[in-house]
Formats: sequence, structure tokens, C-alpha cells
Amino acid sequence: MTDVQLKVPVIRQLYHWDCGLACSRMVLKYLHPVSEEEFQSACWELKLTESVWTIDLAYLMCQLGVRQRFCTQTLGVDKGYRNQSFYKKHFSTEENRVNELFAKAEANGVVVEKRSVTVQEIQNHLAQGHVAIVLVNAVLLVCDLCSTPVKYCCFLPVGQKCFCRKPDYQGHFVVVCGFNGATGCIFYNNPAYSDRVCSTSIRTFEEARMSYGTDQDILFVYKES
Repeated sequence: MTDVQLKVPVIRQLYHWDCGLACSRMVLKYLHPVSEEEFQSACWELKLTESVWTIDLAYLMCQLGVRQRFCTQTLGVDKGYRNQSFYKKHFSTEENRVNELFAKAEANGVVVEKRSVTVQEIQNHLAQGHVAIVLVNAVLLVCDLCSTPVKYCCFLPVGQKCFCRKPDYQGHFVVVCGFNGATGCIFYNNPAYSDRVCSTSIRTFEEARMSYGTDQDILFVYKES
């Protein structure tokens, strides 16, 4: 199969920090619809506030009865991120919380694997009708269809001034929903927009998801739950 385009609804993020929750909503709408109340209640129970990590999204899927598998390069928090501007603000408070989630994952039915994932594996997953939430460096992920690239200030809270100094790393979640083998492109939903499916070359996609800062985090989510 050279062309897969799954009809995953596009949902826009509301704030600068909730791209992961917007992606979770898209995935749930596609494969396991839950009510707004259920979703909010699960977020509240898991205490998902302004700092949402991939492990949080894995717990969220689990809580809502969706089968998932989280692959990452680092089981816990990479101490090297302490001085990276993107992580600096929440690092000290988040480090213990996130490490504890990793430690308790198995007991909570959250599947975590320490390994890299190939683009072929992602494509095979999509070909079976499943989807994935991928952590990327938004600075490197450029859509070939959008006339203007997303400036990183799109991820700032409304009303906050943007000086658009390009950062080295801007962590951002997207939902991978298809690929075209003939043209070598990947289709994804970017929660920074509400009206389009984006497309980029496999090369650009690989650079963005393997960039330092992402830990190559990918959350595979499965249709049959």
C-alpha cells in the first residue's frame, strides 16, 4: 500500500501548552469517541496542567480505555534538558513527577519501550488504520502545503508579545495520519491549525522527530481497544 490517508479530525489547541491534549482529542475522536466530560475528568484525575509530557498522554489513553504503546529513547527525564530554554521553566518541579510516572507505568497498564522507531514501522502502523502522536521539534517541521510556516509564536499564550527569535527547540505534538509512498511524504495534523492536513517530506519529518529534545517520543495508538 503506497497511499494511506486516515480521516482523523483536526482540532486546534487552545493555549500554547495544550498541543498534546488537542492531539489526544483528535485521536480519540477518530478511534474511541469519549464525551467532553469523560475527557476533562480524566485530565483532572491525572492532574494535566500546563506541562504535558508524552508519558502523560500515554496515561491519558490508558485511563480512557485505549490501547497504546509509548516508545522513547529515555525512560524518564533527560537531565541534559535542564538548561534548555524550552524545558527550563518547569524542569525542577517536573523531573520527579515525570520520573515517577515512568516508574509506575507498568503497574498502571501503560506500555513503555525504550527504543527507536523506524519510519517504516510508523507507516505499517498507519496502514492498519491506527494512528500515532509524535513529539517533534516545531522549528524543523515545515509543511509543504502551508504557504507560511508556523512561527513559533503561534505556541505562545494569546496576547503575549512575540519577538520571533527562532529558538533551537520548540517541542510540539502532531498526529501522524497518513503517507504517500510514491511521493515520499508524510501527512499529519498540526494542532496549531484547525482547517488543514499538513504534509512534509519523510526527510524533514525524520529530522523534526529525531531532533535533540524530543527523545524520539512516539505514542502508538491502536484502533481496536
